[in-house]
Amino acid sequence: MPNPSRDLYRLPSRIAMVCTFCIVCLLIPMSLIRLVAQTPTASREGVPKGWFMAGTKPAEYESIVDTRTAYNGHPSASLKAKGPTTEGFGTLMQDFRADRYLGKRVRLSAFVKSEGVQKWAGLWMRVDKDQQILAFDNMQSRPIKGTTNWQQYDVVLDVPQSATGIFLGILLEGQGTVWLSAAKLNVVGTDVSTTSGTRLADGPVNLSFEE
Repeated sequence: MPNPSRDLYRLPSRIAMVCTFCIVCLLIPMSLIRLVAQTPTASREGVPKGWFMAGTKPAEYESIVDTRTAYNGHPSASLKAKGPTTEGFGTLMQDFRADRYLGKRVRLSAFVKSEGVQKWAGLWMRVDKDQQILAFDNMQSRPIKGTTNWQQYDVVLDVPQSATGIFLGILLEGQGTVWLSAAKLNVVGTDVSTTSGTRLADGPVNLSFEE
């Protein structure tokens, strides 16, 4: 026979179990999202050597070395959405220690071609100190869209003395294909402006509002 008082006594423990289950369900996807965004996917088939796939939905994109689509004799790497509908973005990327570039300004330059890019694509680079982002630019303010022929794009960032890692690549959100070729990372002088939009001015300007 049911015992109402005993059932009421058990109710808090049951609520606690349900809450714990919900919390676990929420935490697991978040940890997986962080893992996918920061590490290679399980499958590296076709991905160029030294590069890996990441992003919010890396499994919905694919990358290969495309010898048929070349720029000026250089092979290219393609990044393409797999299905007719794609959520999130994918990126073909690599990362490395910042030691060689500390205190310097670096420029990622590459030639990119696009076909049918419905949302946007762009070169990107990020400079980190452990888990802290020090500098970042993904060309979102000047995105690659639609179908374009080979064109050179640049991303320029400062690498502070405290930096520990540099990350770079090309990203694609939504349908379409982009090709990356003749990529270079060079140290440049301070006469070359950064592209992140976060560089501070050397001093105050137009304080009188007369300019």
